Amino acid sequence: MSASLLRRIASPKKALTGGLVAVAASGMVFAAAPAQAATPTAAKAAPAAAPAAAPASAQSIAKQLIPDPAQYQAFSNIVSHESGWNHTATNSSSGAYGLVQALPGSKMASAGSDWKTNPATQIKWGLNYMNERYGSPVGAWNFWQANGWY
Repeated sequence: MSASLLRRIASPKKALTGGLVAVAASGMVFAAAPAQAATPTAAKAAPAAAPAAAPASAQSIAKQLIPDPAQYQAFSNIVSHESGWNHTATNSSSGAYGLVQALPGSKMASAGSDWKTNPATQIKWGLNYMNERYGSPVGAWNFWQANGWY
């Protein structure tokens, strides 16, 4: 390696090292200040200031309600085709509504009065429908594959 190449490599390293030392030194001062100023009251207030957890997705709700992987996958396949996991999906021609495209959507009221807005209610109703009519979500998915509907 030539001496000029070494100088070009070494100079930026020296400048970078000097900058890092300066940043580290000032960073230690900034890091120390809040720790010294912290009080028990401030420490208790911090968790309350944290952002609220996001509501559970329809998929995560379904996974909790349908623990068997094969049954969940079949349920997911149907919901993906029917509504794209959109709990407010409405079929403009038939009026079918929700994750499982119940027709009429008001049928889902048997699972809860919040059927229009709550994915968990729609999932419970859809799972019950698939179990009663087809024996399971896998049975419903087999029917869907053969017919394009369920």
